[in-house]
Amino acid sequence: MAPFRKSLASFAAAAALATAGLAAAQVIETPASHAVIMDHETGQILFSKNGSEPMIPASMTKMMTAYTVFKLVERGELSLTDRFTVSTDAWRRGGFPSGTSTMGLMPNDTPTVEELLHGVITMSGNDACIVLAEGISGSEEAFARKMTQIAHEFGLASANFVDATGLASENHVISAVDLAKLARMTIEDYPQYYDWYALPSYSWRNFTQANRNPLLEVAGADGLKTGFLTVSGYSLTASAVRDGVRRTIVVNGLPTRAARAQESERLMRIAFQSFNLRTLGPESVDLPEVEVWLGERRTVPVSIAEPLRVAGHVAAFPRAKGEIVLSGPVRAPVTRGDTLGYFEVTLEGSESVRVPVIAEADVKKLGFLGMAVEGIRTFISSSND
Repeated sequence: MAPFRKSLASFAAAAALATAGLAAAQVIETPASHAVIMDHETGQILFSKNGSEPMIPASMTKMMTAYTVFKLVERGELSLTDRFTVSTDAWRRGGFPSGTSTMGLMPNDTPTVEELLHGVITMSGNDACIVLAEGISGSEEAFARKMTQIAHEFGLASANFVDATGLASENHVISAVDLAKLARMTIEDYPQYYDWYALPSYSWRNFTQANRNPLLEVAGADGLKTGFLTVSGYSLTASAVRDGVRRTIVVNGLPTRAARAQESERLMRIAFQSFNLRTLGPESVDLPEVEVWLGERRTVPVSIAEPLRVAGHVAAFPRAKGEIVLSGPVRAPVTRGDTLGYFEVTLEGSESVRVPVIAEADVKKLGFLGMAVEGIRTFISSSND
């Protein structure tokens, strides 16, 4: 059954959301082919340019490589102290002979899983990715399938990985929105490892590689991962915290390393300056009563079940729209505390957010006589119409 929607042209929550004197919400423009700004606490996408479109992630893939390893360690299938032997193939395709980002491993080296993770996260080493993939799954292709499986388990539906490095471009995709979600998962699920993304450099024996993340020198920035392929351009997934608020950005398709640094810093600044996060409590949302079918009373008072966190552009709050959405007619009996539907708030330019709506009173079902009277009343009303 299609949901019933009851729009609230004016509701008390508007007072909690509105800020007087704001100009119309600005349109954010970016030269990036794909871009996303996400509020970390709520997970809301605050800005998106082609954000849901699958794209080539290049080395941002390594966020999923690392997350997969973290997950396997958590499940007890792997230990950070396990050692894997560097194959000639991993050295040739990801080491110094490859001419790509490398940890500097040599054939027959036996780094630990923890050392390899640093090679992946800080050094962006393709050899480290391949060694982990071969050691865990027997081949990079099999490990890539495991990456895709885990991504889908956690709702990253756009993901399809064919390698662990991000060097592939054909059929190797994930959306900017899902990369932002992956960043959030990494920060939330594995805070004990997330600090590794902020290390300024890492050394394997005599080879040291600086962290390529250009935002690490920007106030509050503390991760995550850069990427580059000729076919997809320069990219970055980055997160930062200021005054207790965390925002995450994803950019892709920029023409130069300098353009990536400049645009990612600009979007991160916009993420904090132009967007706000506000709370609607049950006491601030005055909802109309909901009609009840065949009840001893025809309506029931309702409220939101819990505080609702709303994130969006500061200029969009005065035009916030709210509506009650019900899955169908509310039928008696109704018990206080029953979930009847949800309250949805929409801000221009941002994803809508919702919270359950609950009954604030009991409504008993009509007895036989009452149902007969109600039937007659409904018949007369219909006839008059």
